[in-house]
Amino acid sequence: MKRARLAKIAFAGGLLLEAVACSGPPGRPTTEGAPPEDGGWTRTPAILAIRRAEGGLVVTGRAEPGGRVVLRNSAGAAYAAAADAAGAFEIRIAAPEAALLLRPEIQVGQDAAESPDRLLILDGGRGPVAVLAVGRPAIRLDAAPALGAVDSDGQSALVSGRMTGEQPVTVVAGGAARRVQPGPGGRWSLLAPAGAGETIQVNGRDFAWPGPGDEAPGDLQVERIAGGWRVGWTGPGAARQWTWLPVDSGS
Repeated sequence: MKRARLAKIAFAGGLLLEAVACSGPPGRPTTEGAPPEDGGWTRTPAILAIRRAEGGLVVTGRAEPGGRVVLRNSAGAAYAAAADAAGAFEIRIAAPEAALLLRPEIQVGQDAAESPDRLLILDGGRGPVAVLAVGRPAIRLDAAPALGAVDSDGQSALVSGRMTGEQPVTVVAGGAARRVQPGPGGRWSLLAPAGAGETIQVNGRDFAWPGPGDEAPGDLQVERIAGGWRVGWTGPGAARQWTWLPVDSGS
């Protein structure tokens, strides 16, 4: 039987309460829960890391072995490279002057499949870098404080971060304190009853979440606010999402 090449991607139009367990780890950017390779599915790209290099940035990750991985932006610019026999890929891109939102895509033969993830690069790679996805916590690829991100669809707040060690994380939001056990890689996430302008405390450190912004035309809105970057972005199905990425002082 000819192997099906088109990826079957399921995603939600908003933040799903059942998608994140309070004590469970968030998934890897794209591959968490993906079917096995022998199940007839094409593996869409998972962005795992990014680093600065002479003349630009280098994006690395995993995808369908032998497939052509493409990163596109809304203006039509594209960067591409082939995944090796193990599925690893490395793509060099020009350092953007400001903000850049890229859509990963895999091409195998005549077929192509777009990932539901988005790669966000702020301030030419000098600011936060994260993998964004509707219904899942943002995955910071840069150095981040105890609170890595707050994602919102305007109805709920999904807070997340990454810690070293195996000790539980204490999160206070909306007047309620909760302890979260980090998962693999130290990543943790939970849905919090926090409203715009409220303080979210992670292991004793306060973060003033500004809440979602006012929607404006375009796929990407970026502003510096409240000790971080607030980003309005459009995911698959034109779902509008908001992600706040805190930074340490001086960043």
